Amino acid sequence: MIQQSNIIRILIADDYAIWRQGLTALLEQEPDLTVVAHANNGQEALTMFRQYQPDVTLMDLGMPQMDGVAAITAICAEFDTARIVVLTTYDGDEDIYRGLRAGAKGYLLKDAEPDELFAAIRTVVSGKKYIPIAVGVKLAERMENAQLSDRELEVLRLIVTGKCNHDISTILHISESTVKFHINNILGKLGVADRTQAAITALKRGIVSL
Repeated sequence: MIQQSNIIRILIADDYAIWRQGLTALLEQEPDLTVVAHANNGQEALTMFRQYQPDVTLMDLGMPQMDGVAAITAICAEFDTARIVVLTTYDGDEDIYRGLRAGAKGYLLKDAEPDELFAAIRTVVSGKKYIPIAVGVKLAERMENAQLSDRELEVLRLIVTGKCNHDISTILHISESTVKFHINNILGKLGVADRTQAAITALKRGIVSL
């Protein structure tokens, strides 16, 4: 029999109720794991964390009201001992970078095997980080890539939504020649040949989202 003090208390933050329920059933098959609370958005995750102060939080990134990165940032700012594992379908290098930079101690994709999830939970509880090899490779790639400036990110987001150079210049109150300058920088930093490829790459890597 496992002592009550050795039970790992878990908060699940995900906007899909069926996923939360299935994950709860899976986790509670393990004698040392118990789910103490659910949250269906980032704001609720912060509220539930304050109330239950779990040992581990499993956090999705794509949630309404407050996304996962914002929730991780808010929780870690308030609780410096928070242990959060990102559990998501988002596998872009920028998603990984933002999640870990916000304060997450681990990063797993939702197609991970149950044993890997259990291992991640127990690893972060022990005070270590859990970064699978494939995630580590993408994180390393992200660190090697040139950083887009805030203005370049604004232009890129507008490109992704289908805006032309004239529209971008109007929205950002800059000249079309300045827009073209930023686009050339974006293409170079992303290693692509045109704005369509830039949009695809930005979405795939998680640099911007629709």
